[in-house]
Amino acid sequence: MAPRVLISDSLSPAAVAIFTERGVEVDVKPGLDKDELARIIGDYDGLAIRSATKVTAKLLESATRLKVVGRAGIGVDNVDIPAATAKGVIVMNTPFGNSITTAEHAIALMFAVAREIPAADASTQAGKWEKNRFMGVEITGKTLGVIGCGNIGAIVADRALGLKMRVIAFDPFLSPERALDLGVEKVELDELLARADFITLHTPMTAQTRNILSAENLAKTKKGVRIVNCARGGLVDEVALRAALDSGHVAGAGFDVFTQEPAKENPLFGHPNVVCTPHLGAATNEAQENVALQVAEQMSDYLIRGAITNAINFPSITAEEAPKLKPFIALAERLGSFAGQLTETDLKEVRITYEGAVAGLKIKALTAAAIAGVLRPALQDVNVVSAPIVAKERGIVVEETTRASEGDYESLITLTVVTEQQERSVAGTVFHDGRPRFVAIKGIKVDAEFGPSMIYVTNEDKPGFIGRFAGLLGDAGVNIATFALGRDAQGGSAIALVEIDGEAPASVLAQIPGLPGVKQAKALRF
Repeated sequence: MAPRVLISDSLSPAAVAIFTERGVEVDVKPGLDKDELARIIGDYDGLAIRSATKVTAKLLESATRLKVVGRAGIGVDNVDIPAATAKGVIVMNTPFGNSITTAEHAIALMFAVAREIPAADASTQAGKWEKNRFMGVEITGKTLGVIGCGNIGAIVADRALGLKMRVIAFDPFLSPERALDLGVEKVELDELLARADFITLHTPMTAQTRNILSAENLAKTKKGVRIVNCARGGLVDEVALRAALDSGHVAGAGFDVFTQEPAKENPLFGHPNVVCTPHLGAATNEAQENVALQVAEQMSDYLIRGAITNAINFPSITAEEAPKLKPFIALAERLGSFAGQLTETDLKEVRITYEGAVAGLKIKALTAAAIAGVLRPALQDVNVVSAPIVAKERGIVVEETTRASEGDYESLITLTVVTEQQERSVAGTVFHDGRPRFVAIKGIKVDAEFGPSMIYVTNEDKPGFIGRFAGLLGDAGVNIATFALGRDAQGGSAIALVEIDGEAPASVLAQIPGLPGVKQAKALRF
């Protein structure tokens, strides 16, 4: 029986043609309410969506045949990824189909802001001829600061260089070699703020990038700067930007995305030097066609041949390999996440060593999971399929080594990240209970499971530290679930890895470095 796919959102007719050509039956039923969708979803192997359909845990309960959800576009906020994973449903997206269109929109907004085109148009069509009122600035010779130089940021940089602009970029994951290839100058954020005539943002929304243009950072910008945001709402403090526009420090802004969407009102609205569009970054015929074709091809390949491309929640592996690989995929991803949460700048290389039985498994899938774990704290949209590509784009060297077991463990994975300043290694294994565990951090032996919320501390091995640390948590009402310790020698370097109930309060984290001998304290989430 041929697989069946339901298209529940408006999608280009080209997608229907692809499904049909590949031998997949397809029904097009946009506009279904949630009850109607739940009533029929059990008849389908695949569900192709855009942003309107909400794939909830409740809907998935009715999706007894569903094998794959395909999102035509990047964002999957409308899909319950954990629930889909638990049901064994692959979730795919099309991360690169909108790149050129979004980059072009950023360039268009930059021109619109530089030459005050919307205001001049409104004035002229109102019968005025205010030629002297709209005195813009040239793009040529100006410095463009690109915050986030991944796929879209790199395209913007390329277009800007063609416009004879100087391009500087801030991106912790951009290697000097990749910057050279792109023709951009890699700088730190403060230097970009001080030098840029125009700033354009192309970074995902993460804990590190939220309000990256805060009131404090806006104050560091060059007077007369113009700011463009076609990436994510919340990257810029909109209230602080309005104040900077009112004072004249910021000369203009072009925004396609907002903290609250749909944006019926916003602090930026009404300012004469602000150009706003309703999240049009991906709104071209070509982009819609591209993502429709891509999602249809990916879903057909999976349903007909079992090939997995651009999956959010699963690596490219066969059904036979899955049972053996699954716990090691979890281990690799969490080792990577540990390293990624502790790595903030200048990632140059990731080295992964597979020892023992794990070396005989499909290590490419394990490496993809590890790299996704490393990158995800800074790049939320990265997944196990796209991670190797994203790393390559940023010039991050990925090195894999396999060898026979040389220690106490049947299987051992050691992950090392190399930055401009240091190397950091973490090792783990999977015990017979199937649970991944830490066994070494920075060469120090430790035995700890990965908990959802943990605190990692490095310190000097001195008497009294454990009691004071535990007391600090207890006084703050933080309950300890597990407590693992390790040291390299008496009186030497030591580590503590503590699993706690709930998230670590910021006030507690701020006090830990004040304990005697503490070098570092970091809250971790797994």
